[in-house]
Amino acid sequence: MNKKLNEIFQKATQTIVRYPIVLLMALLMALTAVHLIENKMEYNHEYFLTRILFCASLGISLFFGLKMLSQRIGRELLLTIAGLLFLVGYYFILPKKREDFNDFYAFIIAPTYLLTHLLVAFAPYLRKENTEKSFWEYNKNLFVNFALTLIFTGVLTAGVELAIVAVDQLFTFKFDSLIYPKTFFMMAIFGSTFIFLLFNEAGLDFLEKESEYPIVLKFFTQFILIPLLFIYVVILYFYSGKILLAWELPRGWVSYLVLAYSVVGILALLLVHPLKEVAARSWVKAFSKIFYFSLIPLVVLLFTAIFTRLLQYGFTEPRYFVLLLAIWVSTIALYFIFRKEATIKFIPVSLFLFGLFALIFPYFNALSVSKRSQKKELENILMANNLLEKGKINFSKPVIDTVARQITNKFEYLNERFEKEYLAKFLMDSIKAKKEFINGNFWDYAAFFPNIKSTTSTKNATFLNLISKKTFSTVENYQYIIQLNSYENPEVKIKNDIFKINKTASRKDFITITLNSKQSIDLTPQVKAIFKKYNFNAYSIETDDLFIENSIGNYQFRLNFSNLNKSDYSGEIEYSFENAILLLKEK
Repeated sequence: MNKKLNEIFQKATQTIVRYPIVLLMALLMALTAVHLIENKMEYNHEYFLTRILFCASLGISLFFGLKMLSQRIGRELLLTIAGLLFLVGYYFILPKKREDFNDFYAFIIAPTYLLTHLLVAFAPYLRKENTEKSFWEYNKNLFVNFALTLIFTGVLTAGVELAIVAVDQLFTFKFDSLIYPKTFFMMAIFGSTFIFLLFNEAGLDFLEKESEYPIVLKFFTQFILIPLLFIYVVILYFYSGKILLAWELPRGWVSYLVLAYSVVGILALLLVHPLKEVAARSWVKAFSKIFYFSLIPLVVLLFTAIFTRLLQYGFTEPRYFVLLLAIWVSTIALYFIFRKEATIKFIPVSLFLFGLFALIFPYFNALSVSKRSQKKELENILMANNLLEKGKINFSKPVIDTVARQITNKFEYLNERFEKEYLAKFLMDSIKAKKEFINGNFWDYAAFFPNIKSTTSTKNATFLNLISKKTFSTVENYQYIIQLNSYENPEVKIKNDIFKINKTASRKDFITITLNSKQSIDLTPQVKAIFKKYNFNAYSIETDDLFIENSIGNYQFRLNFSNLNKSDYSGEIEYSFENAILLLKEK
């Protein structure tokens, strides 16, 4: 027993000594996640911790990749310093405030995560003398160790959680309920990283050792991945036939199916790569040739679908990356069809270079191309609808709702990409003076168009959400407070009086207040009066205050809304709200 414990302790110590920075990143990420849970995920209060969380999670894969590279070329200290400098720079790229975080940053974070994982896959094998067999063994062992880590971590985490439950129930310790998510994140982040590193043992020398082809990989590829490929290719070829017969443009989502087929197929070929050299496995070589040739017509379909969307709506980051992946898939197919001595190292290296190009290449990176495209789209919309007068948008001109919505979408998109100065040149001084524009927050510009004509396509569903800017209610002139929400109809007793508040979605009696089952007042007309002040074709409008004042019996009241919603579905108008406060006082 002591011998086994000493062996476990020795392996754990060796892992800590070999991968200190990787484990430090995992521990930092786990502790940050636990701290955020303890503070009930108050991202705004300590948002810098969220930035640390992102950087630490990125550092796990980054420093593992650099460690593998240093085991090949040395210079571990220099590579570690370079990695730390990169993370510091990455920290300052992330937004400083929670409200500034938008989908733009997702298109920086996600590709960066992919690049660091790709770096792990090929970093130790950039030199020509590194054999392809070693490259495959290294990545195969990483893949197997990752799968084993998921299983071990899952079982261990479930076991620890159940142990906590057992102790809590049997000994009535009354643990804080937050102990369960905190334990989960500690195990899922730091625990899984430690287990993965244990499986990798000494690192590069251990991972690239030649071993027998795993039966489980063969089974997984033959009976799961390849059947999936067959299903995908049948669907796609039938769909291609339908397009040719009907002579119609392909739908946008077909791009994702073609990319899924391509990625799954490439993964399947990587998994069975060593079997190509075995005579008894000649089906692998045949499958690889058939697969890459099968991609050619699908790539044509893919480009057709992509350019159909690009010509209609221009570039955005998602469309840019889909186009980039289409070019990469085409490159891979042509490389393996025409290159006699093709190497599988080309797959991760080429994808890494494509991703790096999309992030940092001047003028042609994803952000630059998308911003230029959306600026051009905005200018075309404004000119096509004659909305510009001396370079400014004339909001008094009549416009259809779809155009107003397109303008709002372009403004929102470009505002999130720090183009406020560009947008300002289209706006009158009265709009530029608004607090929302000065602060850089999104404003629904469709609301400024007083003459919006509804189109047939949007008459069936219209929605307006009024949002109060006030985050507090003054109660000094009132005696009683009743909190309201959207899903309860409370009955409240004040002294000898009973108030009943009824809410429905109907336009006739949206909200009524009844006193002692005798007197009743319907507040729906006042709600309707609020909405008459605003353009119903807008989607969301912020207001300085949102309230109703009235009286019933011997009481005066004020009803403060956090928000009010009005929707029109094929002529059926409905009202709703999320939270409100009813303030009462005796006359």
